[in-house]
Amino acid sequence: MTLARWLMGAFMLAVLLLLGLAGVWAPDKPVAALAARWAPPPSRFLTLDGMAVHLRDEGPRTDSVPIVLVHGTSASLHTWDGWAATLRGAHRVIRFDLPGFGLTGPSPDQDYSLTAYTRITLRLLDSLGVSRFAIAGNSLGGEVAWHVAAAAPDRVAALILVDAAGYPIVSQTVPIGFRLARTNGLGWLFTRILPRSVVASSVRSVYGDPSRVTDSLITRYYELTLRAGNRASLPHRFAKSDNGADSARIATVRAPTLILWGGRDGLIPPDHAGRFARDIPGSRIALFPELGHVPHEEDPVRTAAAARAFLDCPSCPVSR
Repeated sequence: MTLARWLMGAFMLAVLLLLGLAGVWAPDKPVAALAARWAPPPSRFLTLDGMAVHLRDEGPRTDSVPIVLVHGTSASLHTWDGWAATLRGAHRVIRFDLPGFGLTGPSPDQDYSLTAYTRITLRLLDSLGVSRFAIAGNSLGGEVAWHVAAAAPDRVAALILVDAAGYPIVSQTVPIGFRLARTNGLGWLFTRILPRSVVASSVRSVYGDPSRVTDSLITRYYELTLRAGNRASLPHRFAKSDNGADSARIATVRAPTLILWGGRDGLIPPDHAGRFARDIPGSRIALFPELGHVPHEEDPVRTAAAARAFLDCPSCPVSR
């Protein structure tokens, strides 16, 4: 092969690589570019600890014990849309984007520890004038929820754990986006490219029935991941994960507790529901065998009905 032909081949390969990269090139977007679509009323932003925290506060203000909804890793307050629609007729419903996710974006000090998440949750509720509340959380949000219940037992009237983290996890399936964020050496690339197929695969992997994942749902996850700073924050969040190192604290929770779980959860195994039930006195389990890691999003109608029944009577047996 002549040098000229070799150079031409190298040039053509470079062009093809650049064209391929252009197809997945996805730089960060400022929050202002995303807010019109993802933060219409009743969304608002509350300044806390140097962050503009995105939140929604709906339902009757006469409700003296609001329900607070906390999302999981790489999700946003939108994951609770179905629950909010069901609950806000009778309950005040407060949900927000945790630092590092959704439209709230990165923490100025890059502290994504459970201590920091517990603190920001209580600070937000203080700012809203809420002294006593129920709290529900999924995955990381569930771990935040039980930490709040352990840290402020006099304020938490009821607790709902939805496929919650808390014990050491051995996952059967891990979303590809999580694996990429945990891979050393990919930091620069991870914050500048985002194949839509990676987001689609990640979302489908946490559903019990992947066919329930719609194109509009993938778009939501995709666009909110592009919020400036979110992708760079994710490795910091994983670095703060202690994988159940403080699980002994779970046994200190005394709030009436509903443990709601998807039977096809491959990220946090369903047997963790039983561990929570053994450690939290008087807690009850509602298992949805055909749902995955995000049962509140995959089937909001049935799961919200179980949550509402529990909130209306925390001491009553759970029925589905």
